[in-house]
Amino acid sequence: MSPHPRPPSRRRVLLAGAGAAAALLGPAPAAGATGRRGAADSLQPYASYWFPDSLPPGAPGDGITWRSLADWTPEGDRDLAFNAASVPLAERFTPVPANTTARAGQARISALAAFDHTAGNPSQGSATADFYAPTHWAYLDELVFWGGSSGEGLILAPNAPVTDAAHRNGVPVLGTVFLPPSAFGGDLRWTRDLVQRDAAGGFPLAAQLVRVAAAYGFDGWFVNAETDGGDAALADRMRGFLKALRAAGGARGLRITWYDALNTTGEVGWQGALDALNRPFFQDATGPVADGLFLDFRWSARSLADSGRLAERLGRSRYDLWAGVDVESAGWDSPVDWDAIVPADGAQVVSYGFYRPEWTLHHLPQGRTPGDFHAADDRFWCGERLDPARPGGGSGWRAPAAAVADRSTLTALPFATTFNTGHGLRWYEEGVATSPAPWNHLGLQDRLPPRRWSVRTAGRRPRLSLDFADAWRGGSSLLVRGGLDAPATVELFPARLPADGDTVVEMTHRVDAASGPVAVEVAVALREPSAPGAPAPYAFLPAGTVEAGGGWRTVSVPLAALGPGVLHSLGVRLSGRGTGAVAWRLGALAVRSAAVRPAAPAGLRVTGAATADGTVSLRLGWRRAPGPIRHYALHRTLPDGSRRFLGGTCGAAFHVPGLRREGNEQAVRLAVCAISELFTASDPAETTHPW
Repeated sequence: MSPHPRPPSRRRVLLAGAGAAAALLGPAPAAGATGRRGAADSLQPYASYWFPDSLPPGAPGDGITWRSLADWTPEGDRDLAFNAASVPLAERFTPVPANTTARAGQARISALAAFDHTAGNPSQGSATADFYAPTHWAYLDELVFWGGSSGEGLILAPNAPVTDAAHRNGVPVLGTVFLPPSAFGGDLRWTRDLVQRDAAGGFPLAAQLVRVAAAYGFDGWFVNAETDGGDAALADRMRGFLKALRAAGGARGLRITWYDALNTTGEVGWQGALDALNRPFFQDATGPVADGLFLDFRWSARSLADSGRLAERLGRSRYDLWAGVDVESAGWDSPVDWDAIVPADGAQVVSYGFYRPEWTLHHLPQGRTPGDFHAADDRFWCGERLDPARPGGGSGWRAPAAAVADRSTLTALPFATTFNTGHGLRWYEEGVATSPAPWNHLGLQDRLPPRRWSVRTAGRRPRLSLDFADAWRGGSSLLVRGGLDAPATVELFPARLPADGDTVVEMTHRVDAASGPVAVEVAVALREPSAPGAPAPYAFLPAGTVEAGGGWRTVSVPLAALGPGVLHSLGVRLSGRGTGAVAWRLGALAVRSAAVRPAAPAGLRVTGAATADGTVSLRLGWRRAPGPIRHYALHRTLPDGSRRFLGGTCGAAFHVPGLRREGNEQAVRLAVCAISELFTASDPAETTHPW
């Protein structure tokens, strides 16, 4: 990305190496909490990163391992089982938009998000809740796992939790190839390494990038060549490299997004437009070279309009162009000419891409909570009113919900959610905290309500949030607070779920101790809204009344009375029973026909162990359970017979850090269960490790 006129921090995060990057990504938790590499745990796996071929002079910094992509093999990758994604990319559909300004089939949104510095992305989450946990997948078309620095590595592959969460919501994930400017440690030899040819004239590192994406289970590469000093011959070789990358990855649908930097002269120009200087990296006479072009931030209304027209003359969609929107420093206060991209009237001009939307976490002060982050993130994506049916507001920010129609993956039964955001202050199972430790792991994130928060009421509007004080399962629940002086209908999920006489909606809910009683109805629509912004034509089915002191309660509501059809929208209607304020929690929601217990995994074994300071860290592996599985849950059985949650993963390998001996136990007892889409658990596979 161009260093001008951007503030210095924008460059340093990726270019100044791990130390500056870690400092600028936000207040760092204690080393033990982050799960970052240290002498105490040599087994901790991290997201993989490489230089193309040759390595820098000298020695890497603490916690950094320099590797060559040219030397990588799946067989030699000891962390592959921890980094490989397991969730396939889900298909999506576009429901009737929540408002009259959001468009379907026009502009799309990309996000370039850094979850940590290049060498600091744990493969399977870590022991902190202070983590960027994106949940607004419904508005995203592509996520770039952003990173790369001259002091760590230039090529960064996504870790499994990010890919699994994105895929569950139908969003492709791209790794990053970053060739930095010379002023920030870039070296033209790394560009030459990347585009080197073999004796047969092929591009061996293009083939390597395809092998990495296939082995790790992600969807493509964002290629950003910003090292200056090249010439036209090198630029032409880069174009050949992109074509080889596209051809080699074509069978598996590999996506390539090219960043508007290197141009046909070999210089770095940052055009801010599609023009003659960068067009050959997007489309040439033989066809597409890249699937998308991310335009540098110096675009103008005229350059975007011209770019869109040129794309169409080339036989491409104008929405294959992403106008860069830099939100790293100012978030929703960033000055953006929205009418140049997504005008309120008329067709949208091009797509757009957010650079560093994790601002929604890092702009918050030290001591922030997961709830603080999600409140900010909801505002960023859905607007300051927190109502996608009315996404505008007094500021100049045009939230994605105001411009782009949301999409959904709810197309098949069973569907279930526990409103788990992928991080939390504790871990809960059936309403009981089975781990008191904070955590993050995006692969455990559920599908969450996309329209935050669509509420229709004739009375006072209640406040809705994803809350971390209590949960039925995972780390969070949906909390509705306020005075319900009139019934309030909350739209939770647009869907296309088949429903027949055996289909039930199941919910687990309760009210907090000081809450008034709440009468609850399931809201089910078997037809779509009549127009964008119109309410769903709900039928309401009683689900009982919950009162303080009653604890969590699970109720099943049959849909047989509605007849067979397709469930197009799912929500709840809440009515207060009294004059006091309410605090109602929804811990789980499911639509199912039958509950089937999953088969068990087998062969749980310790594949590696390391001891330090009275603790042991373990690497575990097992054979996957047959049949559909959502994820695997790992527990430790304590000497008193109780279970402690250790973590979860969608894969078949897990790293457990820092176990301490409990009492006089002779061995640590470990178990792994398969968890179904309805969150039912299999029998465990068990093993022990002696002290």
